Amino acid sequence: MVRFTGINHLAMATGDMDATIRFWRDLLGMRLVAGLGKPGYRHYFFEITDHDMIAFFEWPDVEKTALKDHGVPVRGPFAFDHVSFEVESDADLWELKDRLAASDIWVSEVIDHGFIHSIYAFDPNHIAIEFSAPVVGINVRRHPVNMDRQPTEIACEGSEPQPSLWPQPARRTAPEDQIVYPGEGRVLRTGEE
Repeated sequence: MVRFTGINHLAMATGDMDATIRFWRDLLGMRLVAGLGKPGYRHYFFEITDHDMIAFFEWPDVEKTALKDHGVPVRGPFAFDHVSFEVESDADLWELKDRLAASDIWVSEVIDHGFIHSIYAFDPNHIAIEFSAPVVGINVRRHPVNMDRQPTEIACEGSEPQPSLWPQPARRTAPEDQIVYPGEGRVLRTGEE
């Protein structure tokens, strides 16, 4: 079974990289660790943790998304509601709440979700974001809980993955066929364009 180590990066879009840098780097404190670009295109990466990043493409014709409150159902095509960033404790949550409010950025009250306490806000691109602090003594990763009053049949099968339900590869890619093709980001390693 594949072992995941975290979210390498979430890829978002912006029409204003400078406002995005000011918010994510300067207000939230996420280091700007990589940048790629050429006329009409940028791709910048911000460090969330040692293992996780959020990245933004800047495209000239991108417009801010319409404001949509976190978790409110919509109709029609839709792919993304919000992203939640975990902080270490409630103290960090309150510090973030105060920083956002001091910067005249709308921020919700602190909400108790049972296993996390959360605040909600929007970045300069109107991306819905949540900040969550774990509740001491409650760890749904170690002790999964499903309190859905009408769970789906498949959800009733439990929390553990069941990879045997999917087809297994008939053959593995041979080492001599494992080719890694060059991508634009190679310049970060080689320094050559």
